[in-house]
Amino acid sequence: MFFDENRLRDPDFFRENRLDAHSDHAVEPAYRLCLNGLWKFAHAVNPSQVIPGFEQPELDCHGWGDIHVPAHIQLEGWGTPQYANTEYPWDGLADIRPGELPENFNPVACYVKYFRLPEDMRGKRVFISFQGVESCVALWLNGTYIGFSSDSFTPHEFELTDALRDGENKLACRVYRWCSGSWLEDQDFLRFSGIFRDVYLYAVSSVHVWDLKIVAEPDETFTNGILRWQAKTETPAGTRLAVCLKDGDEVLAEGRGEVSGRMESEGSLTADRIRLWSAEDPYLYELRLTLTAPDGTEETAVQKVGFRKIEIRDSIIRVNGVRVVFKGVNRHDFCGETGRAVTEEKVRRDLLTMKRNNINAIRTSHYPNASMLYRLCDELGLYIIDENNMESHGMWDMLWQGYIKIDQMFPGAQKAWEPMLLDRIRSVTERDRNHPSVIIWSCGNESLTGPVILAMSREFKRLDPTRPVHYEGDHQVDFFDPALRLREITDIETEMYTPAHKVRAYLKEHREKPFILCEYTHSMGNSNGAMHKYTELAYEEELYQGGFIWDFIDQGLVMRDRFGKETLTYGGDWDDRPTDGIFCGNGIVFADGRETPKLQEVKYNYQDIVVRPDAEKMEVINRHMFTSTAAFRCVAVLARDGKEIARREIETNVAPLSSAVYPLPFGKQTEPGEYTVTVSFRLREDKPWASEGFETAFGQGVWSVEEKEHTCQHLSGELFFMNSPWNITVRGDHFSVQFSRLTGALTSYRWGDTEYLKGPLLPNFWRAPTNNDYGNRMPQRYAQWKIASQYCTAGFDPETSKKNAAVRPQQEADGSVTFTMTYDLPTKPAASCAVTYRVRPCGRVDVRMDYDPVKELGEMPEFGMITKLSADCGRVRFYGLGPEENYIDRREGARLGIWDYRAEENLTPYLLPQECGNRTGVRWAEVTDAKGQGLKLWLNGGEFSALPWTPHEIENAAHGYELPPVNYTVLKLSTRQMGIAGDDSWGARTHPEYLLDVSRPLRFEFSFKGI
Repeated sequence: MFFDENRLRDPDFFRENRLDAHSDHAVEPAYRLCLNGLWKFAHAVNPSQVIPGFEQPELDCHGWGDIHVPAHIQLEGWGTPQYANTEYPWDGLADIRPGELPENFNPVACYVKYFRLPEDMRGKRVFISFQGVESCVALWLNGTYIGFSSDSFTPHEFELTDALRDGENKLACRVYRWCSGSWLEDQDFLRFSGIFRDVYLYAVSSVHVWDLKIVAEPDETFTNGILRWQAKTETPAGTRLAVCLKDGDEVLAEGRGEVSGRMESEGSLTADRIRLWSAEDPYLYELRLTLTAPDGTEETAVQKVGFRKIEIRDSIIRVNGVRVVFKGVNRHDFCGETGRAVTEEKVRRDLLTMKRNNINAIRTSHYPNASMLYRLCDELGLYIIDENNMESHGMWDMLWQGYIKIDQMFPGAQKAWEPMLLDRIRSVTERDRNHPSVIIWSCGNESLTGPVILAMSREFKRLDPTRPVHYEGDHQVDFFDPALRLREITDIETEMYTPAHKVRAYLKEHREKPFILCEYTHSMGNSNGAMHKYTELAYEEELYQGGFIWDFIDQGLVMRDRFGKETLTYGGDWDDRPTDGIFCGNGIVFADGRETPKLQEVKYNYQDIVVRPDAEKMEVINRHMFTSTAAFRCVAVLARDGKEIARREIETNVAPLSSAVYPLPFGKQTEPGEYTVTVSFRLREDKPWASEGFETAFGQGVWSVEEKEHTCQHLSGELFFMNSPWNITVRGDHFSVQFSRLTGALTSYRWGDTEYLKGPLLPNFWRAPTNNDYGNRMPQRYAQWKIASQYCTAGFDPETSKKNAAVRPQQEADGSVTFTMTYDLPTKPAASCAVTYRVRPCGRVDVRMDYDPVKELGEMPEFGMITKLSADCGRVRFYGLGPEENYIDRREGARLGIWDYRAEENLTPYLLPQECGNRTGVRWAEVTDAKGQGLKLWLNGGEFSALPWTPHEIENAAHGYELPPVNYTVLKLSTRQMGIAGDDSWGARTHPEYLLDVSRPLRFEFSFKGI
């Protein structure tokens, strides 16, 4: 047998001599030799440049260069990573002809590993396992062709026994970047190639459990457990078989029998009063199946077991009989340092982040993830939609653009692709079926529909009738021809990015299936606005059972910028062409695993305890499926004007899926001020994912008692003011304020001997656009407001200058000085705004900005003012909603309190610099230097940010390192900024209620004073 390279484009050529897929159970003793580490390596840009005969033992490869395994070759110095969303990655290098591959550019990675077999593996049958190779692998041992396999994301295993030698062995393989299967691997991710998951040899003695199938479910009363098992074994005659189910050291049930030869055995065990597995309580038992040969040779197959039942009943997905709400996220195998070659340490880190932020479900987008993920989800408690490796989104785009017709779309009705895809279904099912965390199978993603996908769904159900099947692409064919829908494919009605109100409308008419959003609240850059509309819908409409955020982690790579500083990079930064650029930055965590501020909102919206306190009581709504609130400490903190004045612990015991009202233990508050009561639910004991005392949920109530007005102290001082043709100057005992008649701006504020303003205080209507803004063309719609912010003026135009030249400051009864400056805005049609200043004797300046909307101009991104301070004044303390950045449509998870930050740390490091760092509901803020000297501002519940750069500087930078050196602290104050949106990032706009209301005059008021 020989390897025929010409068959790479043949969809029927996807495996040769590869072992059948099997479960990923552990065995004891394990005869294993890990081959991870350094391999010898040569790279060829196309098959014709592969070194002839490198697989043969006579060709010495010891002098070749080294490469790490597992790793992507593009991150090891050969070729470049590429980010492509829907387009096929060889577009522009070769004609895109369905089923064909680029002839002159299909890089081949040539790997060689020399090894010696350990003593304990000699004399046994020896196999090799590649856990993940992208996109296919052809294998030789000592010059003998072993086999071939494609499918980048499930294991490839081959027997090596007959080709092994005593002493040194030479293992060689070719890894092709593209093969026929690549047409079905057009996922939205970074494009890599190489051996990127573990490689190891394993040996099999005379007794071996090849495959183990387990179904562990409770009985009808959900009290006792029934475990059904099937084992595929190979043994000599007379081999004894023993099966036992253990809970720690205790044996709950056991059975015995005898097996002989290569055969399948089955049986069942029953356990009384079991503890069910769920994401809330991921309790695991252990099944041990032991084979003992007559000569004493023994092997034990070990599999962790969780008893749980998944069913769809009354059009509702139920776990252990209870309706489940998926508080989910889509997940790629990815980290910023090594791409999809993730370590168990990084996977665990990410799962801990999920659990700590109330995420209870994962969709493996859009391929089977590394096997370790499922084991860890069993242990930590996360539900999984396990997705088969299929996405032909590029074909779909070609259909949209008219390059192909619907009957040419594959897989669709193209039967030539069916054997490959059924093989992929078997690979994921057989590997992952024993994991209780897997509760739904998925045929794949964004490949429309057709008989081939129907056959895949049926294969899932044939192999495993205990789980439902999900597939979203069948719904998408409605855009082309609704008659082509094959509703039998999916047991769950599922869509992507459908607005919440449309989901509600759909379910008024369709009650046949449960409904989920397999992708929603697109988390690109500063996003996830109005997420709460979806999460609350899940508790208003029982057939809507939640969704999966797109997605968990930014697909950016940690690299060095041109100045040698470590930074995060994205598509196009690696000189990859074609590329889809920044669109890989969709994570609720950054590519290096750090949490983004968006998680503040996700954690709140996904929390399973809702608390609604007021001045006297609190309502507690327990959304847990199986857990009482008694499992948590409930701590209530009372604060006045942001400062804690009392703290109490409250005993609660609200049953799952119920509510109760409890009195608050603080009594009636009479002292004037603004009060908050924050009720926090915290772990009573350590969990595998967080320590005792960790907060899982909170709620906050706010009320006032005769709220005091902010009064100015030391009003007895006398003000002096001076008019000139160019300026208005107001002086007090220890301060001075100066205004320019030419520009209308406040240009100077001196407190003592210090000048605090490094730039004028001017009207501002603009924010740096977010990824969502670019996607919905906000900059194009609102461009006039950017110009108005940069070029508003009260001077140079003769008429305008005359207007402000006529301004005469007025002395008020309390000694204050007031006057109004008018600004012309360079818009079409023309508009203007007026800013009224009141300078008090104590040095406080009250500012009021008014605008009568011009109907033709419509909404604006922001209505407020902007100025610059010295960068030395970069210490910020404020009383408002925090601690993380928040916006009018993303502040459910923020809480009122006194918070602090440094201005230079307030630029959220999104892959693309954009609007960030805002805080809403701000009562006051202090911006000072290290000595505590600076400005205090009163904002009356407005919005505020302090950053080292202006919106225009941020907008002009494609990366953080492109921002100019820090010279200033830029203060941006507003009555409101438009929401950041996030239903999707390619057209969805900010919801109307989170825009500025320009149907009536706008007013913004704030004050500031030196401290």
